[in-house]
Amino acid sequence: MKVALDTNVLAYAVGVNDALRQDRANAVIDVIDAADIVVSSQVAGELYNVLVRKTGRSQEAAAAVVRDWIEILTFTVHAPDTFAAALNLASEHDLQIWDALILCTAQQAGCRLLLSEDMQDGFVYRGVTVANPFAERLHPLLASMLDTVSGPPE
Repeated sequence: MKVALDTNVLAYAVGVNDALRQDRANAVIDVIDAADIVVSSQVAGELYNVLVRKTGRSQEAAAAVVRDWIEILTFTVHAPDTFAAALNLASEHDLQIWDALILCTAQQAGCRLLLSEDMQDGFVYRGVTVANPFAERLHPLLASMLDTVSGPPE
């Protein structure tokens, strides 16, 4: 099953915020086949921004981290009609445009899950379910996928 990641999951995985979230993000990423993990250009750009602005990393260091992720995982860019869909989604469901774009791009890439701490856990858009991998109780679709792959994350 294809899974898209929101910026916060990748940021936590590289040590932004606390060790508990870093461990959880890496545990989840580690059990999913890298070929099934989708990172959009929007997420990659946001990650770069977070690393430079929030952690104070140099632009070169932030770019290296982003390059590493997009070389390991499946990188995708949105199609022109995806932005139009994101505008509709944002206005219909009161989402930030950039979150709507990430969700629409995940749908365009054929993902069934979008892992995000920032969006509403359980929200479904055209077959893509938002699941919070940091929730105390995981969404059943995410929990089932993780159990199937290697057991629940610690």
